[in-house]
Amino acid sequence: MASAAAAAAAPSKPEVLALLRSLLRTAREFHDYNVREYTKRRVLDGFRLSKGLADPSAIAAAFADGKSQLEVARRQAVVYSLYAPEVKSVMEVQR
Repeated sequence: MASAAAAAAAPSKPEVLALLRSLLRTAREFHDYNVREYTKRRVLDGFRLSKGLADPSAIAAAFADGKSQLEVARRQAVVYSLYAPEVKSVMEVQR
């Protein structure tokens, strides 16, 4: 009975993909190159690590953690946009 309740709480594949897209979209909002690339790298690494999860309760926990990380990233993107540097990074300067 408990496993059926845990399986019902596990997110579907479209929900997981939507979370991934939302996290990557939020990462694009950072103005600083280093923060933006770090956020993208963390998102992709986190999803790669969670790819092998089979236990529905572990999947649900990882999904909930991802949702909380999305909220943190959104708040941080707003704060970073308030204090965005006026000079671009060397990585962003086009010749």
